[in-house]
Amino acid sequence: MAMAQFTLIPAIDLSEGKCVRLTRGAFADKTIYSERPAAIAKQWESKGAQWLHIVDLDGARAGEPRNAGAIRKILQTVSIPAQVAGGLRRVENVEAALGAGAARVVLGTGALLDPAFLDECINRFDDAVVVSIDARGDRVALSGWTQMSMLEPTQLARELEQRRCPRLIFTDINRDGTLSGPNLEALSSIAAAVRTPVIASGGVSSLADIRALAALAPLGVEGVILGKSLYEGKVDLIKALEALGAG
Repeated sequence: MAMAQFTLIPAIDLSEGKCVRLTRGAFADKTIYSERPAAIAKQWESKGAQWLHIVDLDGARAGEPRNAGAIRKILQTVSIPAQVAGGLRRVENVEAALGAGAARVVLGTGALLDPAFLDECINRFDDAVVVSIDARGDRVALSGWTQMSMLEPTQLARELEQRRCPRLIFTDINRDGTLSGPNLEALSSIAAAVRTPVIASGGVSSLADIRALAALAPLGVEGVILGKSLYEGKVDLIKALEALGAG
């Protein structure tokens, strides 16, 4: 399921079955937007979204899925494809997410700490696999962003490409949920270093930010995940899609 040239992907972040947003990944800084995530998903679909990004925040922290019921209900409610992230560190977790209707699974900590797991997922599920590179400064974070590694984002992207990873997500944690603008420099560096498609995440606050990211499409940046900018009304999804010629 290929994306269009540049795709806007609303995020639905789940904690305790509710639709929430964190700032810089901090659970202490959590805003609850809805207790009916499936209704939110339907809302984004009705406004023209072509994909959804669903994150099990509790699962990311726990290392195994925690919001599977809420995710299943979302996937049953919408007809557009969705990618599911959070706590998918074993093959059976990945199989369950895909079996529930996810079009893609986003792997993070499990893929980076267990090469055999990543290789098996790529061999078995191919284009349904996305690996998330979540960086704080020049280092990659793990375990729901609670631990820092010695991995450098651009080098990691190159290594993932060598291992035939079909698609990457790059998140600048320091900008995530801050509405302070995306890290175009770091994103450009990663996208230019590999031929693997990259999805941007973190910091978007305006239509101008989206246009700046879309301008990186020739480098292989194929979309952006939108969170707080949509929920706080900084970006109107219908107008943004129209501006990109996708509405």
